[in-house]
Amino acid sequence: MDRHELLAQQFEEHRPHLRAVAYRMLGSLSEADDAVQDAWLRLSRTDSSEVENLGGWLTTVVARVALNMLRSRKTRREQPLDVHVPDPIVDPADGSDPEHEALLADSIGLALLVVLETLSPPERLAFVLHDMFAVPFEQIATILERTPDATRQLASRARRRVRGSAPAPAADLHAQWKVVEAFLAAAREGDFEGLVAVLDPDVVLHADAGLTGLSRHVEGAEAVAGQAMMFSRVGLTQHRALVNGAAGMVALRDGRPFSVMGCTIKDGKIAEMDILADPDRLAGLDLKVLDE
Repeated sequence: MDRHELLAQQFEEHRPHLRAVAYRMLGSLSEADDAVQDAWLRLSRTDSSEVENLGGWLTTVVARVALNMLRSRKTRREQPLDVHVPDPIVDPADGSDPEHEALLADSIGLALLVVLETLSPPERLAFVLHDMFAVPFEQIATILERTPDATRQLASRARRRVRGSAPAPAADLHAQWKVVEAFLAAAREGDFEGLVAVLDPDVVLHADAGLTGLSRHVEGAEAVAGQAMMFSRVGLTQHRALVNGAAGMVALRDGRPFSVMGCTIKDGKIAEMDILADPDRLAGLDLKVLDE
């Protein structure tokens, strides 16, 4: 095995970890893959004999690439943050793809990713690397070109935002399905009171329909129930699916993907609904669940 082949093999061993870092940083599967590929290109042009800790070196490179992508994104975003839903990871209801399990380690739900979207790029990097991957603040500080103390403050601010905004989901998947199916049954039957009964009074709905003009940010049980009543008349076919490891749905209209919905269940009620209905982004998702 020559040097290039050996380096490629070592890189592949780190790829799952690097994708997980990039996905949490970017909330986009395609951009995460681009960041990982960029790391490989940089590694292939580097004298690896001078790299003492390959995993740490690659994590730093991916983080820097993702940070630059986030900064660029901030200058060109066309949608308000409160309706942007990151790329969901969709699996059959009876179990996740092993590759997706590695990507979703630590239960990275859509609700958490939505909150991460509201952080500044430096805050997001500090929080993701330190709180999710235990990277020391000294190492993160070199990426951000700040002091370790300033970097620690960034992570602390991000942590407070996450704790205050991202509801902690129910761990029992069976209990999640029970609530989601009760919601869908009430929607099918046009039962407004039944819908309100399974929604947290302070439920939040993010519906990202891209540039179609149909995006929504809705708060409160009655307002969200009203939205559900409206879409129950559209004629959607619902397929159970795991969305970022939690109970969710893929909806079809006329046989084509219409939306992916992830739900966060808390205390037996739906506390957050995150829906991606952007036709362009849906077309780029792996929705093999629909082939079953």
